[in-house]
This record gives sequence, C-alpha cells and structure tokens, in this order.
Amino acid sequence: MAITAQMVKELREITGAGMMDCKGALDHTNGDLQAAIDYLREKGIAKAAKKAGRIAAEGLCSVVSSGNEAVIFELNSETDFVAKNNKFLDLLDKVGSTILNSKALNTEEALELEVDGKKLETLLAEATASIGEKISLRRVTRLIKTNEQGFGAYKHMGGRIAVLALLSNDDAEVAKDIAMHVAAQKPLYLDRTQVNQETLEHEKHVLTQQALAEGKPANIVDKMVIGRLNKYLQDICLVDQGFVKDPDQKVSEYLKSHKNSVLSFIRLEVGEGIEKKEEDFAAEVAAAANVSK
Repeated sequence: MAITAQMVKELREITGAGMMDCKGALDHTNGDLQAAIDYLREKGIAKAAKKAGRIAAEGLCSVVSSGNEAVIFELNSETDFVAKNNKFLDLLDKVGSTILNSKALNTEEALELEVDGKKLETLLAEATASIGEKISLRRVTRLIKTNEQGFGAYKHMGGRIAVLALLSNDDAEVAKDIAMHVAAQKPLYLDRTQVNQETLEHEKHVLTQQALAEGKPANIVDKMVIGRLNKYLQDICLVDQGFVKDPDQKVSEYLKSHKNSVLSFIRLEVGEGIEKKEEDFAAEVAAAANVSK
C-alpha cells in the first residue's frame, strides 16, 4: 500500500513521534494506522514523544578523546537521580564513543549519526521510554589538535562540570592544571581580545552609574571606572585570573613559566541555559488533597 503524506501527518499528530519514525511504522504495517500506533508504542517511540515537552535540566557532561581528536558534550535527564542510573551512564559512554568515532562537529550532526542500525536521535528517544525520563543531547563540540599540541580534560563531581582545553604544547601536567582551573574559576573568555565591544560598553555604563550613585566627584569617576573595569576583565578572562593553585600568580605567568599557552577552552556545567521548572511541593500536596476529596 502506498504511504501518503497525509497518513504520516495523521500518525504523527496521534503519537507525537518523528516524521521518519511514522513513515517507517506505516511501511512496516502496510498502512494500517492502528497497527502503526501499536508498533510505535512497542518501540517506545510514541511514549517518548509524550515526554518531549518536559524539561531535562539535569544529567552529566563528558569529555572523550583519542589521538588528535576530542569531543565534549552534555547529556541531559530530568532528575539527578536518573543521571546516576547505570542505564544512563552506559548511554553516556555509548554517545561519547559514537560521536568521537565519527566526524560530527556539533549536536545536529551528532543526532544524525547511526548507532546499532538506527539514528542516535532515535536511540535517545528509546532511552527516554526505557528510563522513564526525557533524555536529550546538547552542546556537542569537537576539537582537533596537531601532534605538538595538547588536550587538557577534566570532569568535576563525576561530570557535573566538564572542561576541554587546547594548549600549544603537549604537556599533560600543565594541560590538566589549566582544565582544573577553568572548572574552578569559570572564566568566560580566553583573553581581553575576545570580549566584544558591546559587553565592554555595557559594563562601563553600569560601573559609571554605580560610581555616580555612590556620590563620587565627577572628576574621579572616570579613573574609578577604569580601575573597576580592569578588575572585571581580570575576573572573566582566563589568562588574567589568579592561578587556582597559586592565586598570587596569574595564569598567563604560570603558562609562560612552562613555555606554553592556551589556544581555546570549553567549559560545560549541567543545565546551563536551561530554564528549570520551579517545583512548589506544598502546592502540589494541597492540589492532591483537593482532588481526593
């Protein structure tokens, strides 16, 4: 039986499953809509689709490397409890090795990868159904180095924070020190050249208003703002920060003493940028009590 776009659309509306999954289900069942629904349910895809709207702001970040390539990514779940589940941890390893052994450069390319005869996106949907929480992949980045360069990788609290740094020279100890520093001090930029003018102007405006509100004389406000702006830049730029193992020494000085430099770094922390749902437990209990009456 020929599968039409209308049939796919109808199945998708009923189950919430992806277009290709719906087309595959209809092909498998020779166009039988009810059988296709059952097929998707049996595969866990329809059940997973119902969870698609949930917020997955927990999970783990990971870094994997082999030779001159490394991948850093975040795999999200809805609760921290599930992130400690062996199924989730096994999935984290599988996702990492699959991406590393491919040429995927970002999340979109990673989701299209084939693993165990299916797309990684489908594997995650099946994991959502099996584990019982929405599982999603985001912030995939691949770094490639030369033989002379080095990677610094570090995971804190089992992967709540993950860092991948690229250094000009392959020195394992320095690379690890820098990765640990980035995890602890959370720099936003490598150096001041990466801070855009808009950010600088915004911060300068805020600092100026603060100084004026403090009643400082107008003739010294500019000098105060310059000093405070420098302090702000020291706080957010990696090379200007005090080295975590020796705060009296700047990161740039530590690197110089080891004849090395940082070319780039990526720091991931679980749930960054995801709007988390605020749970009101008392309200939930009250609502449940009212329902039971």
